[in-house]
Amino acid sequence: MSSVQKFESILVVNVNWLGDVIFAIPVFKALRKQYPQARISCLAVGRVKDILQCIPQIDDIIVYDEKKRDRGIFRKLALIQSLRRKKFDAVFLLHGSWSRALIMFLAGIPVRVGYETKKGKRFLTHTVKSLCEDTHKADCYLNVVESFGVLGSDRTSELSVPQSAKDDIAKILFGVGIQVGERFVVVHTSGNWDLKRWPQENWSQLIRILVRDFKIKVVISEGPSELDWANAIAMQSQVNPIVLAGQTNLQQLMALLERATLVISADSGPLHIASCVSQNIIGIYGPTMPSTTGPRGKAKVNIFHKDVGCNRASCYYLACPDNVCMKAVKIADVVDCIKELI
Repeated sequence: MSSVQKFESILVVNVNWLGDVIFAIPVFKALRKQYPQARISCLAVGRVKDILQCIPQIDDIIVYDEKKRDRGIFRKLALIQSLRRKKFDAVFLLHGSWSRALIMFLAGIPVRVGYETKKGKRFLTHTVKSLCEDTHKADCYLNVVESFGVLGSDRTSELSVPQSAKDDIAKILFGVGIQVGERFVVVHTSGNWDLKRWPQENWSQLIRILVRDFKIKVVISEGPSELDWANAIAMQSQVNPIVLAGQTNLQQLMALLERATLVISADSGPLHIASCVSQNIIGIYGPTMPSTTGPRGKAKVNIFHKDVGCNRASCYYLACPDNVCMKAVKIADVVDCIKELI
């Protein structure tokens, strides 16, 4: 498909989760290169707005959450009318949601590009064939625009950290005893589901080694819902790491990760943010595959992932009794890598 049309206003219907939004950044870079004068908008859930604001190629953000704030029919009708007024020339849907494809159809957007699904294909003008399951998610999202002739020559994810967030995190770190220019390690100890969590005792031992043997301060970064988890790890470590769980918004978290000497995390949204703004990363993977969800940013990335013979490409067996894949990554492996990095 050749993209010979001259679009003045483009909409991208983005994915819902933090890491996936990071993977979608090359889509916006490709669109901006192809259509340098166009206004590029993004429709997404509110929880990722702070990150979208840090993608330079996005001009406008439309918040839409069909499962919460915008569940009712009147909210959907309001969105449709709003989209009609904006007079988009084209929309690219990065995942196969038939309900969002229907909304774009009702909004009268003339060019509608997205993955072919049984329910949704009737609402699209250009359908995209799905790639194989072991394709990296970033390539899956980029495939939507590439199928239309928009080439994604730069497949790296990048974020621009606002100066206001840098100033905020400088004050926060000063308040907990970290001076400007002082080295520290950030550990993000949770994932968005339990299977992706390294055991608490592993994190506690690793933090103890960092503080006692490497003589470096450690910051635990988590969301507000993980405060008890983070405090338990901090207490078990016996070395008083700095717990910033729930004390930063997403942009301040970006600034924190940018300041860090090293970031250590399981497969998580903050890991992928770090890959865009940090220098050194250690990723601990278990049920997910680095080949499909590995970081795609500018940072130097060191991934630990052990084959434990489960024969699962990406495992969603939430009732797993032992979480053997995460336990297979040993503390000594991570420590050896830290020695090389810091």
